[in-house]
This record gives sequence, C-alpha cells and structure tokens, in this order.
Amino acid sequence: MSIFLKLGWYFRREWKLYLAGVIGLILTAVIGIVPPRIIGDVVDGINQHSLTARSLTIYLAIIAAAAVGQYLTRYLWRNAIWGGAAGLERTLRERLFWHFMKMDATFYQKYRTGDLMAHATNDLTAVERVAGGGILQFADSIITGGTTLIAMMMLIDWRLTLIAVVPFPLLAVVSWYLGQKIHVAFRSSQAAFSRLNNKAQESISGIKVIKALGQEKADVADFNNQIDQTIKINRHVNLLDSLFDPAITLIIALSYAATIILGGMYVVNHVITIGNLVSFITYLGMMVWPMFAVGMLFNTMERGNASYDRVMELLTQESAIIDRKNGLEQRPTGGIHYAVDKFNYPNDAGTSLSQVTFDLKAGQTLGIVGRVGSGKSTIMRLILREFDNYDGQIDYGGHDIKHYALDSYLPAIGYVPQDSFLFSNTIRENIRFADPKISQATVEDVAAKSDLSGQIADMTAGYDTQVGEQGISLSGGQRQRLAIARALLINPELLILDDALSAVDAETEAEILANLKAERADKTTIIAAHRLSSVMNADEIIVMDDGHIVERGTHSQLMQQHGWYQEIFERQQLETKVEGAVQ
Repeated sequence: MSIFLKLGWYFRREWKLYLAGVIGLILTAVIGIVPPRIIGDVVDGINQHSLTARSLTIYLAIIAAAAVGQYLTRYLWRNAIWGGAAGLERTLRERLFWHFMKMDATFYQKYRTGDLMAHATNDLTAVERVAGGGILQFADSIITGGTTLIAMMMLIDWRLTLIAVVPFPLLAVVSWYLGQKIHVAFRSSQAAFSRLNNKAQESISGIKVIKALGQEKADVADFNNQIDQTIKINRHVNLLDSLFDPAITLIIALSYAATIILGGMYVVNHVITIGNLVSFITYLGMMVWPMFAVGMLFNTMERGNASYDRVMELLTQESAIIDRKNGLEQRPTGGIHYAVDKFNYPNDAGTSLSQVTFDLKAGQTLGIVGRVGSGKSTIMRLILREFDNYDGQIDYGGHDIKHYALDSYLPAIGYVPQDSFLFSNTIRENIRFADPKISQATVEDVAAKSDLSGQIADMTAGYDTQVGEQGISLSGGQRQRLAIARALLINPELLILDDALSAVDAETEAEILANLKAERADKTTIIAAHRLSSVMNADEIIVMDDGHIVERGTHSQLMQQHGWYQEIFERQQLETKVEGAVQ
C-alpha cells in the first residue's frame, strides 16, 4: 500500500474528484444488490406457482431501473477516477519534462537518452494506472465486496455466508507473497526496457555511421541480444503475474463448492428457499470481480511502486548549476574577465583547465586555437554555465556570471557548436526557433549574414524546405550556417562559435566572418577553430595545450613567436595553395 502513501500529495489535492468517484462506486454497489434479490424472488414465485404477470412486470421494471441507475453511477465514478488518473499523468509528465529542462550536463552524462525516454513513457504509464485502475481495484474490492457480503448475510443466511468466505484469507496470503516478488521483478523489467529503448534510439540516430562502417549485422545481433534479455526478464514477471488468476480461481471454486454443498442441504431442510440459493449464488458470482480486483491491485501497486521510485530518483537529482532566487535579472553587457585557476570535469581526476586568464572588451573578438582536447570547448562551456565547479571567477559586465539569473544571462549568449541540433521542421522555423513570431524579413536578413540566403533561394520550397531529422536533408556547411543564422536572430551580446565554420569552404568562411565583423562592431565574439584563418583577424588569440595557455597575442605577434601557431598556420596555407593548384 506504500504507493498510495507516496501519491498522497496528489490524492489530497484532488480529494473532491476522488470522493465523487468513491460515491459513484458505493451507489453502483448498492444498486447492484437489487437484481440478484429480485431474481431469487422470481425463482421462488415460479417454484411456488405464485408469479403473476403483474408481479413479473414490477420485477422487470425494478431491474430496468437498477440498470439505468448503475449506468449513471458508473459514468460518475469512471469520469472522476479516470479523470483523476489522467490529471496525475499530466502533472508528473510536466514535472519530469521541466526537470529535464533544468538539469545540467552532468545529469545527461549519467543518464542516457533512451533511459530518460523510458522513464517519461513506460514508468509514468505504470504510475498513472495506480491512480486509475489501482484506486478502482482498491475501492471496488472493498465497496462491492463489502456490500455483497452484507447482502448475503442479511438477505440470505449468515451461516452460509461464513462458509463461503472461509477460503478468502488464502487470497491475502497469496497476494502478499506474489506482490513482493513482482515488485523486484518489475523493477528489473523496467530497467531492461530502458536499456532496449536506449539501444534502439542510439542505433537509429547513428544509422549513418553503422552503415558507413559496415556494422549492420553486428548491430542487429547486439539489438537481438538485448531483446532476448528483455524477454527473459519479462517472462519471469509474466510468470509471477499469471499465478494470481489460478490462485483466485481456486479460491472461487472452493467457495462455490462449499455453497452448493451447504446451500443444497439448507434447501432440502427448508432452512432457505431455492430462490434464496439462486440469489446467494448470484451474489457469490458478484464476488468474483472484487477477488480478482484484489489480485490485480497488488500487481498494479507493485508495478506502480517500482516505476514511481524510478521517476522520483530522477526528480530528486539536483543540478549543480544554482540559479539564484535573487539573481541579477539584467541582460549582461560589457567586457568579460576570465580567470579560471583550475577546473576538472565531475568524476574526472585530470585537470581540464589550469591558469586560464584573458580580458575581452565589448566589441572585441577572441580567437581560441589548439590541438584536439586542449581545452578550447571547455573554456566556452564554463562561460555557458554548463559547469560551475571551478576555482576562480568569470565576470561579465563587472558581475560574476554566477550572480545572474539564468533566464537573463543565457538569452544574451548566442552559441553555435560544430554539430548543431536542428529540429525536424522547416528552415524558417529552425532559424526563428528562439522567437517564432519574428518577421520573415528578419529571418531573411540573418540568413544573408550567414551566407545561406542564396542556397535557400535555389531550393524548390525555399524557407519552407523541411530539413529532416537533425537536418539530414542539408549539407554539413548548410547546417552550420543555419545554426549561425539562428544564433544571430537573438542579436546576442556574446556570440560563441565553437568550430562552427569547419564544414564551409575558405571563401564562404571569409564572407561570413566579414558579415559578422560589420554586424557586431559593438558586440563581443569568441571563435574557437582548428582552421586558423577563422581567427587571424581577432583582437587576441590564445593557443591552448593540455588545458592551459601556451601562446597568446594577435596574429602578427604569434607569427613572430615561431611557435605552434606559426607552424600550423603556414602548414594550412600551404595545404590551401596545393588544393587550389589541383583544382
């Protein structure tokens, strides 16, 4: 019953709705007592040759009225209880989805996408069943079972009733034992479903890589292995689940046997009439649902309990990024002072950044270059407040970035990673994602600044072109330029390009950078790149290696230092000349 206690917060909130449902169940059960009694009276009338057309008409009218009454009361409890269950599902889905929106990068490193999707679908459905079917099974097993037992004792014979219910305690023992087993088994089943869901999601998302490397058979074999493991676990759950019905059927059979033997003796000895026995057997038949409901209740509760615990495990996770209640609600403007003494990623003993400092005035551009894994992206991830667990301080506009309210701070930053996520929608809707009400003229303006408008004009559907899932219908360069246009749409105070021009040619790169320089004369820009031509016009360039700065200065200053920057720049220039000569 612990799941009902865990959901007590919701039942207290919606007590009026559930009270209406319980009242509907009570009225349904009370009205349900009438037909069996009428049937017994009809049987006695036939047996005693006293049934008349008038009395039969009255009996039929009472049964019809009972049927109409049950129709109305069933509508009442169904509307109330299932409506309450739908409300709980909506509440939990909203809480879980909003929780996903607030969580930090560490959370998404710990939980995989497929696992999170399983929590948001399968687990929430199991919890919703507790608030719907669970409440029905719990209340109806007590109400219908209780009223039927009272009717059997009061209207027929209390001794016959006691004999009929002797096997019932066995049901409680069986339900308790199997319930404990199902709780453990179902938690394993949900975890297996999460793994299978994650495998399917990763395989579909990575289908291009799988095909390119010829790993289709290996991936299918791995997927089939996951299916086999999931089926094996679910078979164990189904085995335990299937034991409820035979146990209940056996108990019902024992009750019927006792009723027929003792009831037959009572009829022969004129303790009760044959009509009473027919009514009693009908009442006993009405006890079948409450008894099955008890078995189903334990199943529903244990499944819901396991799923609720899994969902709460997610909801109790706290983001390491603290959004201050009284944080600065102003849009950050001005210069950036970056002074990080040390930073390492959570659960990683290695130092990712060490003694990284720079000052960037409003309107200036900073270039960040270095080998793969040197710390370029890490610098920007700290500015984006993906992690706050660093030694040092980052100021923007004279204030520590941790002091800003996230809703004021982040919208002032336009971030374009190397692989930007595009939504399965049109080019227009992807560009104006941050503001769906923006005018078409503004959309075309930012598309022109990212050197994308010409290619959009050549497309048959123009800005209404569907980009496909994650922009599959566009080239790598087109996806990057669309992402830049989307970032420019919000007119960010700080624009961060994290190797966001890697998929475009040198001519297009030069065009985009020239547009950005003219457009953002009073705005700040940070460009991380592997191709040094992307940063050669920056006000300052820092060269990263193993998490710290090894060279810094303007392009001309770095060329005079004869270090890594000069070596790589000359190598890239030579490669560009060779490629031009070949073409």
